[in-house]
Amino acid sequence: MGLQIVLMPKYPECWKSCGDCARGDVYVLDLLVRKGDWLEKGDNILSLETGKVALDIQTPHAGFVDEIYVCIGQTLAEQQPLISVSDRQT
Repeated sequence: MGLQIVLMPKYPECWKSCGDCARGDVYVLDLLVRKGDWLEKGDNILSLETGKVALDIQTPHAGFVDEIYVCIGQTLAEQQPLISVSDRQT
């Protein structure tokens, strides 16, 4: 597996058509992992606030958290790196 970078997913299509949930910036509400934590595929890594809705973002990869690229309160863009995971603990 090596090192895998988890990216911010694309915003749901409904955000563009309705726009109600996505008013304001999308930012990190809470980090749910720390460097060195073991994650299973599908584990929640952070919570987002969209101005109207809080959403959890999951990892598509299992592994140890190698690096965290975001912090609480930071605004996020689509495809922005969130964390990296590795099959080896650092």
